Amino acid sequence: MHTAAAVARSRELFDSGVTRPLAWRLEQLGNLRRMLTERREDFIAALSSDLGKHRTESVMTEIAFVTAEAAHLERHLAAWIRPRPVAVPVVLQPARAWTELTPLGVVLVIGTWNYPVQLTLAPLAGALAAGNTVVVKPSEHAPATSAALARWVPEYLDGAAEVVTGGIPETTALLAERFDHIFFTGGQAAARVVMRAAAEHLTPVTLELGGRCPAFVDETADLATTARRIAWGRFVNAGQTCVAPDYVLAAPEILDALQPLIVDAITSMFGEDPAGSASYGRIVDDRHFERLAELADSSTVVHGGQRDPGSRYFAPTLLRPAPGDAILGEEIFGPLLPLVAVSGQDEAIRMINADPKPLAVYVFSADDRVRSSFAAETSSGALAYGAPAAHVSVPGLPFGGVGGSGMGAYHGEHSVRTFSHERASLDKPLWPDTFGLAYPPYGKAKDKLVTTLMSFAGRAPGLPKILRSKARRFRARES
Repeated sequence: MHTAAAVARSRELFDSGVTRPLAWRLEQLGNLRRMLTERREDFIAALSSDLGKHRTESVMTEIAFVTAEAAHLERHLAAWIRPRPVAVPVVLQPARAWTELTPLGVVLVIGTWNYPVQLTLAPLAGALAAGNTVVVKPSEHAPATSAALARWVPEYLDGAAEVVTGGIPETTALLAERFDHIFFTGGQAAARVVMRAAAEHLTPVTLELGGRCPAFVDETADLATTARRIAWGRFVNAGQTCVAPDYVLAAPEILDALQPLIVDAITSMFGEDPAGSASYGRIVDDRHFERLAELADSSTVVHGGQRDPGSRYFAPTLLRPAPGDAILGEEIFGPLLPLVAVSGQDEAIRMINADPKPLAVYVFSADDRVRSSFAAETSSGALAYGAPAAHVSVPGLPFGGVGGSGMGAYHGEHSVRTFSHERASLDKPLWPDTFGLAYPPYGKAKDKLVTTLMSFAGRAPGLPKILRSKARRFRARES
């Protein structure tokens, strides 16, 4: 598809004004939900083809996730976009002020491959809810899902969303166009390219990146439950999840107890041989498979490690790396889980803070002092106690990173605000013209009155009786 033509059509539709009414926005959200319901099997087949996802996983983490997000937006949108009154200082009375969320215009959403439905359509839903038109660029690394999006999005969201497929050349051509907001999900290297392109048009960006998400476990945690939750968070989607726990930090004796429990959890979820489990996914492509193989081979595997390049199967794998191992220096994005020994919470926090800021930190501890330490002494996109990745499904929470893990946030009302401009509005009647106090010429009387008025700045609206009397006497004297 010609990129310039897609952007031009989106711009023309937005400029027509048709996207601004609440009814249009709700209609698009309803159409998005209808698409995911009526074409569910097509998307399930595409996700199975691209990532080996089981249908239950596809419904739970992709299709139902976006359906619930769209429904949440529909339910609350009218209240979120209602103008909000703002208090006016006494020096400007009489007047009224308010803010309102206004659409930005044409939004570019660049999706990614690991959750190619969720991470493409959830930001699309937010952009439509905010009254924008959208150009969608699905990931070429999930070709079946990209093809399904290209087929069905134009049919169900006629004109509201344009889909541009392809690889780097098409993305580069899109980034050369002028947009009113760019939403990108992916890695840091590509994010730098996006930011450089956006700077040419001074286009604001939202960057949803990654980062090494640590999990800390101490002796107060229920280790059996902790093991199951960590295993699920790490190995769902074959570990290809940006909010998966990247490594586990714990005292040596806790790791020794936790390791067999994680092995038991893996067996319970995927069987003795996960290669034969329909519930266990596959690595997205050969390049990522080879990268993971190198990481595993450069460290100490204590469980798993089996792999098949032909099917891109890579077993759930536990490692006990040595300091300086390559696996401790980058985001893994695969089914490898390093278990890293620390002396306690203080060393764990120092290790976390030595890395770029993570997308999430997970703390498994019943000790309030430990929890408070992580809250006060670390910086991350999210902080969760007792459950990895689950915060993503809470629609009222913002989802996003900080520093190297991202810029900006979305989901629910945060999506509507991300894709809107909060415009300031003021209405001051022409009579009485209290601006007369600000007009030259200035003199002692006016200086005294202005000084008195300014001393009331920030107080409740409405001129105090004594000031109203002074203002009347001043205006009478001036006339």
